[in-house]
Amino acid sequence: MRYSRSNQKSEEFNLWPSFTDLMANSFMILSLFLLLAIIKSIFIQTVSDATASRSEQLEVQMSELQSRLQQQTTQVTGLQGEVARLQTELRNRGDRIMQLQGEVERLKSPPVIVLRDSSSRTFDSGSAAISLELGEFIDNKLVAQIKDFAEDYEGYVVEVIGHTDGQVTGGGYSNLDQVLEEVARNNQAVTSLVPGSNADLGLMRALSVVQRLQGNEELQSLGLTFKAYSAAQLYEASGNYASINRTSDPSRRRIEIRFTPKAVEQ
Repeated sequence: MRYSRSNQKSEEFNLWPSFTDLMANSFMILSLFLLLAIIKSIFIQTVSDATASRSEQLEVQMSELQSRLQQQTTQVTGLQGEVARLQTELRNRGDRIMQLQGEVERLKSPPVIVLRDSSSRTFDSGSAAISLELGEFIDNKLVAQIKDFAEDYEGYVVEVIGHTDGQVTGGGYSNLDQVLEEVARNNQAVTSLVPGSNADLGLMRALSVVQRLQGNEELQSLGLTFKAYSAAQLYEASGNYASINRTSDPSRRRIEIRFTPKAVEQ
């Protein structure tokens, strides 16, 4: 009995160290779990912060990309508008070039107005006097034609060229060398001239028409320059040299009016 109590006391005495060891171990385990929990919390917070920061960065980058995309879209739209404008301008310039080419071609071949000899508008044989009918034709029709052409051929010289048939004219004394300049200045009448050849007669008739045109008020306002020339019996209406024909040939008698550019001195 005495032995049993001793053993019981011994067992009670040995239980406390075991309990303390158990508590210490439990505390260490709890501390470990707490440390792990703290580490996990810190890790999760760190990951969360990193994720949030990365998300914010991605949002910023996305916003920047969208802004750049919008700017580039705006630039593309502007370039498309510029391309459309340039295409329209190119078409307009192409049309203008074609128009100018047509204008150049037209100006290469200025108009020629031909007053053919006829029963209603003719010069008397060997004369440069303008008849009543011819004068009316010049005033009522020829002036209007010249006005129309003068708008397109501004600055051009109006040349009036007298053509005759091949009949021999006069063949004697001519006073053109003495008084032609005075007649051209309207100091003397054309009827005061005496032709000595068809060349003289062609020039006299051209000069008569020039003076009639210069006296027209409508043409005076345009500031046109008129010049009189003679082709005598040298050319047919086609422009080819005329064959020798000393008879009266009405088809060769005419006044030609041409628009020519002013001469350029070299």
